[in-house]
Amino acid sequence: MPVDFSREYRRKLISAKEAAGLVKSGMWVDYGAICGFPSLIDEKLAARAAELKDVKIRAEHSHTVIPRHDPSQQHFIHNSWFLGKVEREYTRNGACSYIPFGLGEGPRMYRQWLKDAVDITFIEVTPMDKKGNFNFGAAVTRQKAACEVAKKVVLEVNEYMPWVFGGYDESVGISQVDHIVENYEYKIPEFPAAVITPQDEAIAGLLAEQISDGATIQLGVGAIPAVVGELLIKQNLKDLGIHSEMFNDSMMELIEAGVVTGKRKTLDPGKSVFCFAAGSEKLYRFMDKNPALAGFPVDYTNEPYTIAKNDYQIAINGALRIDLRGQVCSESVGTRQISGTGGQLEFTRGAYMSRGGKAFICLHAARKDDNGKLISNIVPTLELGDMVTVPASDVSRVVTEYGTVNLKGLSVWQRAKALISIAHPSLRDELTQAAISAGFITRGTVGLGW
Repeated sequence: MPVDFSREYRRKLISAKEAAGLVKSGMWVDYGAICGFPSLIDEKLAARAAELKDVKIRAEHSHTVIPRHDPSQQHFIHNSWFLGKVEREYTRNGACSYIPFGLGEGPRMYRQWLKDAVDITFIEVTPMDKKGNFNFGAAVTRQKAACEVAKKVVLEVNEYMPWVFGGYDESVGISQVDHIVENYEYKIPEFPAAVITPQDEAIAGLLAEQISDGATIQLGVGAIPAVVGELLIKQNLKDLGIHSEMFNDSMMELIEAGVVTGKRKTLDPGKSVFCFAAGSEKLYRFMDKNPALAGFPVDYTNEPYTIAKNDYQIAINGALRIDLRGQVCSESVGTRQISGTGGQLEFTRGAYMSRGGKAFICLHAARKDDNGKLISNIVPTLELGDMVTVPASDVSRVVTEYGTVNLKGLSVWQRAKALISIAHPSLRDELTQAAISAGFITRGTVGLGW
């Protein structure tokens, strides 16, 4: 006879206010990542600010309101694994700190380094199924590992969370849960599509030319991946696969158009593999119990040797700046943190190791400052305080709206000349002089082609 878990469910059910009341001064509290963000509990915890002191919170790409209630950090110390728009503003105002790490480290980070440092974890999940399981849905990432080590596990149930088939570690059983909160007030976060520029369209066009039938793709965050998806549909490519950290609207559209089938994948054939999703409500509905999708923890999706098992793996990621030696900064402007390392380095390495694979770093050649002056994003050296997201030794293909170059096997003088060739035309002479002054382009190489 099937076990009825409803009695245990009712016994563990508490209000969001009661859940927030579990938090005591000095505790470490971990939130679920991205769409696993517990919106209702966060609201109730923020309301308790005056009662608490030195509560440390770890979150990721969250929509938290806590730093807004406590901008001076008298009560809460907010920390983020990866900054989204909301947390970016808090960081600018000194109310949030970044945690440097590679995204694929997440589960190990909890099971090894933080195993005694999580007092409570609050995670958004699906409603319970008949077997007593809750699914992490659009945010498998590192959630199961957090549940394993937390002293108290509190799930916030949301009917809008899609049930995503795994993989593994995509669900948690009611026996592993201390408390349950039902959230009928907030949907899971939506992430609006980025504004697409002519530069994005030009870069996407160059990228689409590099992708052939049967390739497996990873698309990072931003406008360029969205345009790449549109172009791949127009090019009538066949049997593409997906192995990515993020699943987004562009990928959904590729599946709906029949471009992505996964038939030729050498790893997990027929399945679009990812560890989290970020997009529209339509995307989340599409994901719900979709047998073509497989949600895995991030130490599977982002492990470079696992990525490399996909033949013809394509990795497409964006950057803020690249210097003339090939160092890539994708996450900060000087000491001001913009986002995080994420999985960019892991996918750059994994795609490069893949048989027939390609790893692309994409960026606009230039931008305009507040005074309208044109500033190159290809720079002689990174700014003081810039975080190096991808070391020069790992970078291969770099794309701007002016072309594509491959830095592998090139000396520094060749790299400098190659990158200058895809810089904004009006800034190339200036960059060349800077490269000569820095000694990147040497006396004997000034007149040589790269």
